[in-house]
Formats: sequence, C-alpha cells, structure tokens
Amino acid sequence: MSKKNKNKSKGEITPKSPNKLPVVAIGASAGGLDALKKFFTAMSPDPGMAFVLVQHLDPTHESTLADLMSRYTPLKVVQAKDGMKVESDYLYIIPPNKDMGLMNRTIQLMEPVEPHGMRLPINFFLKNLAEDQKERSIAIIFSGFGSDGTIGIKSIKAAGGMVMAQDPATADSNSMPASAIQTGLVDFILPPEEMPEKLMNYVESAHKTIKKIITPKEETERALQKIFMLIRNRTSHDFSYYKENTVYRRISRRMNIHQIENIQTYLRYLQENPHEIDILFKELLINVTSFFRDEKSFDSFKNSLKELIKQKLDVDNLRVWVPGCSSGEEVYSIAIIIHELLEESGKNIDVQIFGTDIDIDALTTARSGTYPITIAEDVSPELLNKYFVKKDNVFTIRTDIREMVVFAPHDVLIDPPFTKLDVLSCRNLLIYLNGEAQQKVISNFNYALNKDGILFLGPSESVGEFVDAFNVVDKKWKIFKCVKSTEFIRRFVEVHPIPRTLQLSNFETGIGLKQLNTSKSVNIVNLAEKELLDIYVPPSAIITDFGEILYIHGRLGNYLEPAQGKAKLNIVEMAREGLKFELNSSIQNAISKKSEIVVEGLRVKNNGGHIFINLNVKPLELETTKGLLIVSFEEVSVDKNGKKDKMKLNMVTKGDERIRELESELNLTKERLNVTIEEMKSSNEELRSANEELQSMNEESQSTNEELETSKEELQSINEEMVTVNNELQMKIDELTQATDDMNNLFNSTEIAIIFLDRDLNIRRYTKEATNLIKMIESDVGRPFSDIATNLKYDNFTDDIQQVMDRVTFKETEIETEDGKWFQTRIMPYKTFKNVIDGVVITFNNITERKEQITDALDALELADSVVQTVREPLLVLDSKMKVVSANRSFYQTFKVTPENTIGKNLYIMGDRQWDITSLRNLLEDILPKKADLKDFVVEDDFPNIGHKKIILNARQIYQKGKGTSMILLAMEDVTP
Repeated sequence: MSKKNKNKSKGEITPKSPNKLPVVAIGASAGGLDALKKFFTAMSPDPGMAFVLVQHLDPTHESTLADLMSRYTPLKVVQAKDGMKVESDYLYIIPPNKDMGLMNRTIQLMEPVEPHGMRLPINFFLKNLAEDQKERSIAIIFSGFGSDGTIGIKSIKAAGGMVMAQDPATADSNSMPASAIQTGLVDFILPPEEMPEKLMNYVESAHKTIKKIITPKEETERALQKIFMLIRNRTSHDFSYYKENTVYRRISRRMNIHQIENIQTYLRYLQENPHEIDILFKELLINVTSFFRDEKSFDSFKNSLKELIKQKLDVDNLRVWVPGCSSGEEVYSIAIIIHELLEESGKNIDVQIFGTDIDIDALTTARSGTYPITIAEDVSPELLNKYFVKKDNVFTIRTDIREMVVFAPHDVLIDPPFTKLDVLSCRNLLIYLNGEAQQKVISNFNYALNKDGILFLGPSESVGEFVDAFNVVDKKWKIFKCVKSTEFIRRFVEVHPIPRTLQLSNFETGIGLKQLNTSKSVNIVNLAEKELLDIYVPPSAIITDFGEILYIHGRLGNYLEPAQGKAKLNIVEMAREGLKFELNSSIQNAISKKSEIVVEGLRVKNNGGHIFINLNVKPLELETTKGLLIVSFEEVSVDKNGKKDKMKLNMVTKGDERIRELESELNLTKERLNVTIEEMKSSNEELRSANEELQSMNEESQSTNEELETSKEELQSINEEMVTVNNELQMKIDELTQATDDMNNLFNSTEIAIIFLDRDLNIRRYTKEATNLIKMIESDVGRPFSDIATNLKYDNFTDDIQQVMDRVTFKETEIETEDGKWFQTRIMPYKTFKNVIDGVVITFNNITERKEQITDALDALELADSVVQTVREPLLVLDSKMKVVSANRSFYQTFKVTPENTIGKNLYIMGDRQWDITSLRNLLEDILPKKADLKDFVVEDDFPNIGHKKIILNARQIYQKGKGTSMILLAMEDVTP
C-alpha cells in the first residue's frame, strides 16, 4: 500500500485494482463551462477516478479547454491523444474534430464520419465506455443544447453503470439534461456542486455492496425470493427465472445508490417504499435497443427474409413476432426491411408484425412511433427521408409502416406464444434468463414457428439443446431455420383436445403438429373416410406421430380403454394389456420406415378373457396429411369347425393351446428384446456423445486449472511486489520520522512564534516562543484556540483566522501586546501535499525595535518639516528627477500656486507654463552626480501668476543613507528691483 493511498482523507477512494478503475464520462455543451467549474471545484483533488470530458467543440478552432479546466481542479488535465492509457486522477479532454472511444481503457481517436452539425460525440463515447468498462462506467450529463448523450446513457445503464444529470433548473441550457432525465434512467439529478460527494460515495461503496449482497448465500437467496415476490405482487411479473448474476448486479446498484450494504435492509426498504419496487422493476427490464442494432446482422437477416418472401404468394400472409421489443425500434427496423423487400419483389403480401413486452411504458413509446432526433446516428439519411416524418426535432414513423405493427403486453415465460409465425426475432433477451427459462422459451419458439420459419437471436444467444429443432443459417449472427422437432415440443407444450371437425390451420395451432404444406382449410372427416374405405374400414383411429388420437372410426372399446389419472387421448396409454408394447413399437417403426407395419395374432386381454387381433399401422400418404398415421384393429373370429379364420390355429387340446400361447409369448419376448437392444444401442450412442462432451469439459477444466496455476503464480508475484512496497513504505516512514525530528529542531532553534491550527481551529502544534504571547501548555493541544487567553490587543483575531481558512487567502497585520511590544502577524492557510486546506498557520515576528526606529525617524521628519515651514524664503525639496517632493508656505505664497499643481510636478513647470531655464537644468544635472552645491544662481523670467521676476537660487544635495538615493534642497530669494 503506497503512502499516497494510506493517507487518503475522508471521502476519498482508491480503486483496489487498476483494472477496476471507475471511468467518469462527462458530456457538456452550451453553458456547460460554469457547471464544470462548480463540479471540479467541489471535487476532491485525489478522487481515485478517471474523468473524460466530451464537449461539442468547433472542429476548426484550437481548443483551450484543457488550460481553462486546469485552473479549477488539482487533477492532472490533459488533452486526449490517440493510444493514451486512461489513469486515475486525470481529466482527459476530447480534442476538436475527433470522435473518441475507449478500448481496453486506452483512448482511441478517429476522424468523424458524420458531417459537422450531425455529430454526436457524447453518445459515441458513452457507448464505447459501456462496452469497455461495463459496471465501472459512469456518465454525467451537464448543460447543453439538443439530446446528445440520451442514447449513450441507455448503454451505460444496460452495462450496469451509473448515470447523473444536472438539475435542469441550474443549467444555462437544459435540453441535454432534460432529455436524459426523460428516459427514466438517471440515478441522481443534482446541481453540479453537489455531485462530487454523491459520486465518491457511490464509487467507494460499489465494490463492497456486491460482496455483501451474495454472502451468506442462503440468507441472500431467501431475501431474493422475497424481493421477487414483492415485484410479482406489484407488477404480476416473475423474475425468479432471471440469471442470478444479472439480478445481483441490478439490486446491488440500487442498494449502492441508497447507500444500503445489507440485502435484508434493502428488502425492508422495498416494503416501506413501494415506488422503489417500480424502479427496481425498470432496472431488471434492461430496455436497451436501437434501430438496426448490429447492422451487419440485419444484412444477413435481410437475405433470409428475401428467400422467405420469394416463396410466398400474393394471397399469403407474413407473420412476424418480436418478443421483448422494448420501445419498438427493432420492430420498425424489421417492418422497414420487409417493406423494402416487398417493393423489390413487387408482391402484395399481407404483413402482420407483433411487438410485445412486459414494460407498459416502453410499449407506449413504441405505439407512438415517435423518436428523438438522435436516431439519425443509427438510421441512414435515405431511410430517414423515406420512412420518417420530422417535426419539432423528433422523427415519427410513416403511417403505412405503423399500420403493419401491433404492440401488446406479453410475457414469454407465462403467456402462450403467438403461432403460425414465419419470422421470430428475439435478440438479447435470453442472455438474461437462466438455463431452464431459456429452454422453455426456445421450446415455445419452436412451437410458434412454421416449418422453415426464421428465428433471429442475439449474437450471444443460442438454441441450446434444441439443435435438432433448428438448422443454422448464419452461425455468427445466430439466424436459424425451424425444422419442427415435435420430440421437444412434446416435452414442453401442453396438448389440448381437438374437436372432431376442424380446419388444419386451427389443428396445427392447437396441438403443435408439423406444418401441413397447405394454406387451404381441409375437413379431417372427409380425408379419414377416404382412407378408411381404401383398407376395408376396420375399427381404426387416426393419430399423430406421437400417438395423440385425432379421429376414431368404429368401436375401439375391445382394444382401448381410458387410462387412470388425467384424461388423455394418447393411443399407447389407452391400449389394453397385451397390445401396448406392440402398438408403440409399430408406430415408431411406421414413422422411421415410412411404410405400413402389420402385426398378426396379438393376444389382448378383454373383460376377463382374451381376444386375438391383427394390428395395422400405416402412414397417410396424401400431401395434405403428412405427419399422420392410421391404426386399424382387425379381430380374428373363431368358426364353428373350431378353426380360427386366417390364423388356421388348431385348438384340439388344451395342451396344444398352451404350447401355442407359450410360443406366442416367446416370439413376443424376442421382439421386445430386439426393440430393447435397439433402444440400448441408441442409448449407447447418446452415452458416447455425452462421454465426448464430458471429455471436452474435462479438457476445459484442465485448461481452467492451468489458468488457475498461472493466476497463482501471478498472485505470488503480486505478493513479492507487496513485500517490496512494504519495504519502500518502511523507508518512507523512516524518512518521515527524520523529517519530523528536523522540523522539531528547527522550531526549537528559531525565535519566531508559530502556532498551527486544524480545520476546526483547534491547536495542533506551537513553538516555545508562542507561549510568551499566548498562554499555552502541552495539554492545550487539541483545545479550541478561542478558549486560550492571549497577551494581544487583537479583538478580531479568531474571526480573521476563520476568514483566511474559508477564503483560502492570507492576512498580515501589526499587533501590539499588553506590555507595549509590537509583532508583525501573518495568518496563512495550511496546505497538505495534496493541496488540501487543512487548517491555518500563524506566525509572530517581533518588530518592536524597528517600530521604535520608525517612530524616531518620524519625529525627526516632523521636526525638519517644522523648520522648513518656518523659513521665510521660498523652499523646495526635489528628488533626483527634479520632481517636487515638498514645498513650504512661502513658496506657495510667492509663486501663487497650490499644492495640487506643485507636489509631484517637474521643477521646470510652474503652473501652466514651462520655465525657460535650460542653463539651470544643465547645471543641476551636471552637479548632482558630483554631489556639489549650487550658490547664487540667478534666474530672470516671466513667471505665471506673478509676472517678471529675478530670483537667486541656492541648492544643496542631500544624500539619503540606507535608501541609496539623493534629494535636492532648493532655496529661492526674490531680488527683483
């Protein structure tokens, strides 16, 4: 630990690791300079943060902002340069005509792409800051025109950062802070001078809160469930399926803002402040979106849509669902792309786009279709002109595009999904859900999409274990094509009873069958009767490929019976004893081989006896009935001659019958064994695949172990560095001890009285000489200075001390003691090495002897002046430049002039006219260096006010010892005839 960090004053923070350095981005524009002055004047000189100031600057003018800001902050102020590493306690200022970003905490400067006037440098930097610094990113929006920064703070909040905005009432131009506040994402709305304290408190406690929120784990989980319950009770939405880390970060942010360090305390705070539940709900929603987000992904998505639209007829429709649509930007982006593709293809397809979300406020914004002018950063000028209407500094989506979209509240985890979809776009929603919720959502998506429907996910998302249900179209941008894997649908989607007569479109929607390749309505009864007539119409049933009965022909009571428990229409579960296994096996074989399966001589238990039947399972071959099977049951009857029809079984004796039964059971057992072997092979393959995955996980674990070993070595290296730092600190302590000893000796050896006071004007230290003026003893250290008796005639002493500390100035005065001694007293602020005012220093310098000398000199001067004034002849005292220093009354009376136009005037100017006494001037300038005297020099001239006069002058040079200068005493005698 360095000395600098050890001596942190209260309220200052130091990041534990350089990689965890908080970076504060400040956005300002018109009127922002005054706010910046107040902010940095109130900021600690060593806040433990890095500041980056992004301001709208004239690209053609060299900025002097760095020089200006250096006057108001002790931080190191520099103009940002490309490749410069962002460090603590620095203020970096954007240079003119540059876009500035951050990559690995290194400044990246680029030439702006947008023309002058369309640039949004604050948004650009905030987005980069959020990506680079995540939850350590902080944004502050100060005074300025427009709305630059509004989009950027959404990225900051999505990354888990914090946002502050200037109180619009204190801003010279309140557009920027007001626009930021309207988003509802601003954590603190304050005047600039109040921001530093909140900022430092937030940063100081940020690293503590997350640790306290997750320990102990059991207590945290219990509190978390209660918080989820409070949110559900107030909003009807369940967040228990969200990833724990995401929830912890969001809750810790709210706790940090309220300076709450215990999750139980925060739970109590939620109970007492329901409005905080609404804010937390908004935090968890993470409404971050934009038009054409990840532009390259939309290029790939557009190609997939193009192929889909090609396959559509004009009578068809195109159904699109965008769950988690937030404020609607992505919905309208897809609508614009579809509109463009329809224009290119010339098709007239009916388009239905559904945008859903659980945030009612976001849906309100989406329904309005109105967005700030900052969307110009994401939407090209061509699309803006074509699909938007600009009015009052906002863009509104065109009416025909708006009519393509329907917005509605919907929860993908609770509400049933939209169905018969051609396109489903759900980007960056799954990343916030846990694994169970993700699989449930993907299952619903698979159920909702038509065969070959497009699934568009975010770049960090995948279909998980549903790899068999989707084909990959674009691996990088996570675009998939649905192949309708009903095996997974069966696991997650509840099957509903189907009416006897219904349309296939409805049938598909109700039970999640494979897509039937038709857009027309088909009557299932007519289809069934046609197929049944082709096979002589025995008692039969039409089923799906996973056994659900759709239609029954004839009486099946001898073969099927309702299963116990919840009513189901699954043919396998309803099969009687002796039929179930063969029926299930035949269905699977018919599906896999796509051919008719016949099983003869099945012995089925029926009403206490047995019957023999032939089982027939056949896939339906019509184009409109793909995915369906027909199961027929043909009972074998016994004729009067004791022969069984078709089977030709001889039942002469009971023993033969028993042998036949045993042979039948043996054959059945063999078949079951074969099926079991096949299933075992399949299980072995799955186990082999799982084993490969485990091996891969083992390799990853080994890699992780190697990384941990590397981390251990790094920790050892850090420990060695800490030892080195500790040694350096010990050396610093020794130096400090030596410096303290030297200072004590210096104080004891000087004869100057010195007193040190702290910020509260308590005595901190004093020299021995100070006790002669102020009665102090060692026990007075720490006592208020105002309580100590003094020997000084100084009534306002304490007030002057306080004034010096408050105004950060100094005061110097002369003070007399009760015993007649004089001291020159100086009061100065006490500054630390961090340039922080931490008290005052008072020095007393004894000037009694000098004061007496001055008094004697003044007395002598007063005596000399009295002598000069009593002389009857005119008399002048001149300096070395011939300017009048003094004159007696006789001079004023003789020449009829006043002191105002005499004192300080040149000798050669009397009144308003210059004397023509060049000879006198030359003479005086000649004798002065020689220290000679002037005697009886005659001047005859016309003087102002007194006329023509003849005057005799006598001069004597007076040398002033100590000052090193000389003066001239000039006497005049009027000898005019």
